[in-house]
Amino acid sequence: GAAYGDFKNEYYQLDYFVNGDAQSDDAYAGGDNPANFQLDDYAIDATNSNVSRDWRYLYSTIGKTNTILNNIKDLTPSQLSEQRKKEIIGEASFIRAFMYFQCVQLWGDVPLQLKEVKTISAENLDEIYPVLFPARNPRDEVYARIISDLETALSNVRITAEHKGIVTKGAVNTLLAKVYATITPTDWDKVSKYCDDVIAGGYSLLPKYDDLWNNSAENTAESIFEINYSGGASDGNWGVKIFRGLDWKKFNLPSNDLVAAFDEQNDQVRKNASVIFLDVTGKWSDARWPQKQYPFINKYRKFNEGSDQNYIFFRLADVLLLKAEALNAKGDLSAALTLVNQIRNRVSLPPVTAPDKEAAARLIARERRLELAFEGHRWYDLKRTGKAIETINQAKGPNGVLYGYNLTEHRLLWPIPQSELDKNQKLTQNPGY
Repeated sequence: GAAYGDFKNEYYQLDYFVNGDAQSDDAYAGGDNPANFQLDDYAIDATNSNVSRDWRYLYSTIGKTNTILNNIKDLTPSQLSEQRKKEIIGEASFIRAFMYFQCVQLWGDVPLQLKEVKTISAENLDEIYPVLFPARNPRDEVYARIISDLETALSNVRITAEHKGIVTKGAVNTLLAKVYATITPTDWDKVSKYCDDVIAGGYSLLPKYDDLWNNSAENTAESIFEINYSGGASDGNWGVKIFRGLDWKKFNLPSNDLVAAFDEQNDQVRKNASVIFLDVTGKWSDARWPQKQYPFINKYRKFNEGSDQNYIFFRLADVLLLKAEALNAKGDLSAALTLVNQIRNRVSLPPVTAPDKEAAARLIARERRLELAFEGHRWYDLKRTGKAIETINQAKGPNGVLYGYNLTEHRLLWPIPQSELDKNQKLTQNPGY
């Protein structure tokens, strides 16, 4: 329960989307928070408060999963049935893998902490010290652990559950596909296999795109992993009001570049579902957008206090487009484009064709951008496809003029937080910081 609860902390209500979207070409930082401006402008330093808090959040959840995984075997059948024990091992393994996947994408090499610290005494200091103050493990080792945790999860979790906030085989297969699409070299056979396993799992695209976002139904047939909020003081999603509302200047302001990309495709359906323009005259001004036509994210529409807005982290359209990437990479252009056109058809866009693999890869990337805007994926998609630097540095601001980002190789990873370096001498800083 405690580990699941962390999908509702500040990292997942807010920073997950700031990191995936404001750090990409889809959104500006918005607001007036200097730590977010640094993220938006690729000017992060090691004392950035978002960076240090995200490290703490992710490792805190990893610690909770370690406590579960290290101790569950000691519970007797009278305390916990064997079946439930199996499921909990699977679910906790998925959650630990999910957290480490965040860590390794943000920082590269990170400490692999897999044991909890119970007590500290003079006798066990030698044993405890490396657990408390670990060195960074190479990225490949972190990915190997993520994959082994997900394989454990796959053989233990349920096929279906009472809602999509509970880890099922579909969620595990989705994360495996994403991980294999992210490691280098990319294992396209594995991406393809795990996408197929998701697709065979009984999910289906909703006929109407906007039904994903209009709160008419939750945990739909398209949703694979969805954080469920019941609302109110005890279980409200306050993250939404950071993105939407007129009481103060909001975060994750939709970018000129993204709106132009929707317009260029005449993608009215997804543009309207994703972006809403409101009049903010007399409230605040912004160099990037006129006050009368000021954009906000529209995918999360319940921005009241104590909102019961769910967040969808994994859904079928994402997996279909990942499968298209795998098919294209393996040379099956027409099957790849069939999937892309299935996604386009739902939002009343004409089919596309491509002369070669490179052109098809660009089409798939564009489709992912427009389909998945503001769902926290864009920055990681750009990084894993090796397109981050050229795409970000070509992003256009108001009036189609180059925005002027200067993303460099070093800035693809975050700095290790200074606060962590200060207390752990084994940690080393990333190059360029």
